[in-house]
Amino acid sequence: MFIALLLLLQFGWPERVTIAGYSGDAMEPFLTRDGSILLFNNRNDPPSETDLHWAERIDDLNFVYRGKLQGANSAVLDAVPTVDAAGNIYFVTTRSYNENLMTIYRGHFERGVVSDVAAVPGISRLTPGQVNFDVEVSADGNILYFTDGLFTGGSVPATADLAIATRGSDGQFHRVEGLLDAVNTSALEYAACISADELELFFTRIV
Repeated sequence: MFIALLLLLQFGWPERVTIAGYSGDAMEPFLTRDGSILLFNNRNDPPSETDLHWAERIDDLNFVYRGKLQGANSAVLDAVPTVDAAGNIYFVTTRSYNENLMTIYRGHFERGVVSDVAAVPGISRLTPGQVNFDVEVSADGNILYFTDGLFTGGSVPATADLAIATRGSDGQFHRVEGLLDAVNTSALEYAACISADELELFFTRIV
């Protein structure tokens, strides 16, 4: 048993995953907590219409495509899905940025259908040019990890730092400032991914 546990803690070689019935780009993949459903978005470069998709598990390396998520997609970018253990889905969308400067939305996910979709308050700095992207939710649903990006023109942010918001007693998320000061630098940090026990944080840094 001890040896088996050690093996589980080790990283293995990456292997190709096949999505039967799907021939496009599969980006920003997220595997539900029970391992049964793969969520992803297609290519996020214009002129593609970026939407959320899902596929069901056959085995570790094979999934079957089930289509776009019903109830979640809009006419603009919808991407970077993440789901907690209770089935609450969070994703990034630019559908209302021009109106409320918010890009992180949530809903309830169940077998390819998303209901009660709404923007998540308490995340955006409500400053034009500031965009939140690359959202990740903890398994228990109480913490959101995301990126504060400043865009001054073009598709690459001028600055990007990781940020955290925790769920308060009111049920809403509230930003926690300064918690990731030891992680963020003058380089670009984004794409946070947290382990289930929240003891390991993985992210991308461009220097």
